[in-house]
Amino acid sequence: MSIKLQEKFNHLLAVISSERFLKMQGLGNEIPFYICPFNQNEFSGMGLLQKQLLNSLQSTGIAVLEVNLYDLSIEILKEREILNQIFEVEETISKDQLKELLQGVLDSETNLIPAIAKKIQNVEYQVLFLTGVGEVFPYIRSHNVLNNLQSTAKEKPTVMFFPGNYTHSVESGASLDLFGKLHDDKYYRAFNIFHCEI
Repeated sequence: MSIKLQEKFNHLLAVISSERFLKMQGLGNEIPFYICPFNQNEFSGMGLLQKQLLNSLQSTGIAVLEVNLYDLSIEILKEREILNQIFEVEETISKDQLKELLQGVLDSETNLIPAIAKKIQNVEYQVLFLTGVGEVFPYIRSHNVLNNLQSTAKEKPTVMFFPGNYTHSVESGASLDLFGKLHDDKYYRAFNIFHCEI
């Protein structure tokens, strides 16, 4: 792990394992959603960091539920028995048609969030990790997930690992920019976890 990633790991471990974070103190009336942005050149290292962070937190008795959006998408497609059909039509339809098909089947409000809610109800956890954000773009948009998740996962802190930038400015508000290039959309209700005090 590079020094920069090691510093991120140390910060994340200190923040997430703190009583202030786990008890959701100092949020005002905000939802306990946190964005963990990272650069695309850290992509593979961030996967390792997430695993080490998960293991370190769990070894200290902090229960983490990880929901990988890509894995969850595959689960939903298998449950609905359409994964093989998608493989079959993939070569015969345009990318836009495929995107539209996947967006319909994996709609955040009607399908994805209920699937996350089911996982939340079946497990005792203290922190929710959302991973796999880059792998599901463009058919699942991170701001849609966060907007729809507000009604389902506001009792415990949620950390979304986001491959890109999460910026706040007075002029343009808050913005999620996937891979530092693709403007996902405005999302105001999350905290940048690297701005949280230890």
